[in-house]
Amino acid sequence: MNTCTIELIEKLTSEIEEKREQDLVAYESSHGITVNYKRIFLILRNEAKQVLGVLEAYTAFAEVYIDDIWVDHAYRGKGYGKKLFQFLEKHFQGKGFNNINLVTSAFQAPEFYKKCGFQVEFVRSNIKNPQFTKTFFIKYFTDEKQAQGLLKEQI
Repeated sequence: MNTCTIELIEKLTSEIEEKREQDLVAYESSHGITVNYKRIFLILRNEAKQVLGVLEAYTAFAEVYIDDIWVDHAYRGKGYGKKLFQFLEKHFQGKGFNNINLVTSAFQAPEFYKKCGFQVEFVRSNIKNPQFTKTFFIKYFTDEKQAQGLLKEQI
């Protein structure tokens, strides 16, 4: 094996990012797949236009991944987080996606996600720090056709 080096960096150069992107797209395309990556933010505001909450998500292949949800502490427990989830689900329903999924730690109110209709897919226990035990949640769409993530000629 040739001698190589490995470095840890926090941001790719545009040259490396472009090379990586081109190669990934070529690989996915050779399998009839498109990554379908889009980052989105849902912003919840009151009548005075104050921001009360944010839901951050992205699409990849045929899934919608919830990255983060935040509701201002003064507005928690009043149904605003659930409204953000309902908006997200309504937006993507019928557009060919398979599911919405998320991961949360034990200290981040996993019961809330169950109340929003998410099912526990699996739990990854952290024996040394139980508050960091991860619960993986999923909510499936009922779409007849799942076309997201496939190249047009594969549909």
